[in-house]
Amino acid sequence: MAIPGGGPDTRTMISDAEIAAGVVCMMCGVAGSGKTTLAQQLQARGMVRLSIDEEIWQRFGRYGLDYEPAQYAEHQAAARTTLDAELATLMQAGVAVVLDYSFWQRAHRERYKTLIERHGRPWRLLVLHVDPAVLRRRLAARSKRFDADAAVPVTDDLLDSYLHGFEWPQGEGETEVRS
Repeated sequence: MAIPGGGPDTRTMISDAEIAAGVVCMMCGVAGSGKTTLAQQLQARGMVRLSIDEEIWQRFGRYGLDYEPAQYAEHQAAARTTLDAELATLMQAGVAVVLDYSFWQRAHRERYKTLIERHGRPWRLLVLHVDPAVLRRRLAARSKRFDADAAVPVTDDLLDSYLHGFEWPQGEGETEVRS
C-alpha cells in the first residue's frame, strides 16, 4: 500500500465494517512518515484520533518555548495517562479509535494490543515505511510550522537516532504502508 498524500483510499487498510466494530488502529512509524496524515484520514471516516503530540501541545505548549526540553518525558507520561483513560472509555463505548503515536518499541505495541484485547476490541497495526531522504525533506518543511505536529524539532542526528533505534514490527499482525 502507498502512503497518504496521493495514497490509496483508507478503506483498503481499514474497512467500514472494522470501524463499525470499534477497531483500534495503532499507527507505527518514525517522525515524518505520515502517521498523522493517515490518522486524520481515518478520523474523517468517523474514528476518534488520539494524539500524544496534540495532548502535550494543548496542556503544556511547545517544546523548548513553553516548557524546558528536560520536562518532555514527564509531559509525555502525563499525556499518555490521560489518553489511556480516554481510550478505555472509548473502547467501552465501542467507538473506533486511531492512536496517532509512534509505537517504536515492540513492548509498547504489545502492551496496547493486550489492553485493546482485554476490552474485547479488534486492533490493527499500520506500519509506515518512508525513504530516509523523503523523511528529511518532510521534517525540514515541518520545522517551519508552529503546531502540535511540529512541536519537537527533529534534527538529522535525531532522525538517525530514531531510525537506528526503531523496533520495526515483524510478524506482529502488521499492515505495511510504503511510499
